[in-house]
Amino acid sequence: QVQLVESGGGSVQTGAFLSLSCVASGSAFSLYAMGWFRQAPGLEREFVAAISRLGVSTQYAASVRGRFTVLRDNAKNTVYLEMNSLKPEDTGVYYCASRATPYNGISDLATDFGYWGQGTQVTVSS
Repeated sequence: QVQLVESGGGSVQTGAFLSLSCVASGSAFSLYAMGWFRQAPGLEREFVAAISRLGVSTQYAASVRGRFTVLRDNAKNTVYLEMNSLKPEDTGVYYCASRATPYNGISDLATDFGYWGQGTQVTVSS
């Protein structure tokens, strides 16, 4: 069982920077690709970014490419989401997720992720 705990959310203005962190429990963190998703009020959860288990490969949603960066530190069991040039449309609850199966590659499908954190709120005002 993997437990994920996100932190770093907050309320900022347009153009600001935020860095989210997600710490995973257990000793097998480096076996799993990780992802970030977000959900705005009244909308479905959407893919934001993903990173392979060793950090070699990354994938981004078109809406955040060039502004967001996903990183991981396997020694610290932590995955990060660095968010630059934030926009009001980036507002939502951000969730960290772990692939359900070890050694699988990155994915942008929520159904491929078996473990989820509780989420952290990001609010961007204009």
